[in-house]
Amino acid sequence: MKQNQWKHGGVFIQVTPIYVVRDLHLLKNIMTKDFQYFPHRGLYYNEKDDPLSCHIFNTSGPKWRRMRTNLSQIFTPGKLKSIFPLLLSCKEILIKKIETEINRKIPFEAKTIADSFIGDVIESCVFGLDWQNFSEQSPIQQFGRKIFRRSRTRRVKGFIVDNFPKLGRILNIALIPKDASTFFLKIVEEAIDYRKKQHIVRHDFLQVLTELRNEDESYLKIEEIAAQCFIFFLAGMSTSPTAISFALYELARNEDIQERVREEVGKVLKKYQNVITYEAIQEMKYLEQVLDETLRKYPPAAYLNRKCVKDYKVFGTDVVIEKGTTVVIPVLGIHHDEEFYPEPEKFDPERFNDTNKGLRESYAFIPFGEGARICIGMRFGQIQSKLALISLLRNFKFTINNRTQEPLKMKKSTLVLTAESGIWLNANKL
Repeated sequence: MKQNQWKHGGVFIQVTPIYVVRDLHLLKNIMTKDFQYFPHRGLYYNEKDDPLSCHIFNTSGPKWRRMRTNLSQIFTPGKLKSIFPLLLSCKEILIKKIETEINRKIPFEAKTIADSFIGDVIESCVFGLDWQNFSEQSPIQQFGRKIFRRSRTRRVKGFIVDNFPKLGRILNIALIPKDASTFFLKIVEEAIDYRKKQHIVRHDFLQVLTELRNEDESYLKIEEIAAQCFIFFLAGMSTSPTAISFALYELARNEDIQERVREEVGKVLKKYQNVITYEAIQEMKYLEQVLDETLRKYPPAAYLNRKCVKDYKVFGTDVVIEKGTTVVIPVLGIHHDEEFYPEPEKFDPERFNDTNKGLRESYAFIPFGEGARICIGMRFGQIQSKLALISLLRNFKFTINNRTQEPLKMKKSTLVLTAESGIWLNANKL
């Protein structure tokens, strides 16, 4: 499409016709201005047979709007600030794990370390659990690994529900393994029951959801609470570790950028008695530029979906997107378009300074989507990623280990960008 200067076009994925849009003005219409035509992601969920699939990312219509209204209360700046101490409690394990690798004189794999840290954060902030076992994965993280593995059976199920969702519901297809679904439902139910009996109030996501349920149990069922906790876990484990690991990779490759971030961190924290606070993180503008450039070059999701719910005439054309058509937004392609980002393979945080951001169309940067369907947990994801980078850069200097295969090749079997052979780094204590 880019080579032919096409603004949009059509393709088939398996047996499904897809409308692909790369023009930013058309993109803005679809994601925001004409949202009423494209309010759904078009993803499969089955409330009866697969209750954890009925979460805010998948659902549509009145159920989605109700969930969006409820969950928006969780991610306000005030709520995130109250949750921040729980994040801080997880950083020491992260530092200890890097120190262990240094003592063993071996490199570490960035994604693995990031997965472990984010797993600890989510268990604490979402489920109210405090595993933080130095040497073992928690049961939640073990089930998470299982969910991310795509067996042949799950691929067949995926083909059916992607192309014939009604048939999937008739066949009672559940994409989440039964034991994993039972496990997540059980820990949420037990946590809520324990807090109620012990009169425990904890500043975390589960507490907010529990309070909403207490107002009207018929309005927010236990299965819905578990489903929201599940997607917070799933989204967190598939996006923030990606951002952290690729940021570390680029900082290790670009020593001058790494040092500049470290200097900013030290300078800002000096104003806060060398204590990492929620307010201090907001002041680290260059760190934010580094994270944004990481998300540009390595967006967690290579593309986004929307489903057309009524015939839509594309502005300025004779093209009509028919009801039921899936629309694909090529995030990776837009983020690597030379029209918006000269030398797109170059890692350059200055693309996101105030001047350059003001010169660029806003829809040229959409790692979290846009419009009413923008990722509701975006701020939380950014905070935990920044905290990880701050904690690591204060204590270690990073370089590329020769075990890292460059240029990086991405796995083709995963939806989230992942380096095929891993990102192996050396760490030296400062």
